[in-house]
Amino acid sequence: MSGIQGIARQKIHPGRSEEFKRLAAECMRVAREKDTGTLQYDFYFNADESECIVVERYRDSAALQEHLQNLGDLMGQVMAVCTTTGEVLGEPSPELAQGLAAYGVPVFKPWQKL
Repeated sequence: MSGIQGIARQKIHPGRSEEFKRLAAECMRVAREKDTGTLQYDFYFNADESECIVVERYRDSAALQEHLQNLGDLMGQVMAVCTTTGEVLGEPSPELAQGLAAYGVPVFKPWQKL
């Protein structure tokens, strides 16, 4: 049960783009300084910066759980300035799967991989 990926789509509330960018930069700082199993954490904006896609990759379920714990209250602040949807790809541990289900985050398990 390793190799967890995440894709989040964040639709930024009107007039909140600069606040979102500030919070995203703080999330990145925390991930760089505290996360031990985050392999990828990339932010991509559309042309008018009203939407952001975050591509995430973690060593395993424990690494994603660590990342979420490290971000703590910061995630609540991010959620206040955007609407977030997303998916998790991989085979999460039972504990992570339960937590994701509680928040309505769908999990897609591998079928074919190169």
